[in-house]
Amino acid sequence: MTLGVVHFFFPLLWDFAAAIPRQGAALRPMRLGPLRYATQRSDVYGITWVMNHAASYTLTGIGLVDLLAPRWLGQPYALPLALWIAGFWLIRAVGQLYLGRRAGDWWVLAGFALLGLLHIGAAFA
Repeated sequence: MTLGVVHFFFPLLWDFAAAIPRQGAALRPMRLGPLRYATQRSDVYGITWVMNHAASYTLTGIGLVDLLAPRWLGQPYALPLALWIAGFWLIRAVGQLYLGRRAGDWWVLAGFALLGLLHIGAAFA
């Protein structure tokens, strides 16, 4: 839960405002089949906040569900729930490679992968 709560503040802690300038050269429009959207820098900045908050909400929820694990482990819904959480952590682990391949990135990847494996173990416990 702590990671989820702190994660809400990552856009401030990581200085998104400076990293994603809201003024500058025009961006190419987003195209998806027949749809076209004139993407602005403010859209990209806003989307990062939206996605960060969605991830933060999910992380906080997973933390709460994990704290309640003694109540749900062994229940019929434990297998899909634990596997869903494992999938989240494994996607997050592999996603670390988007940030780089420095030693710290591998440590973070390993930590999230370990959480995924822990939940796979819980799924079959």
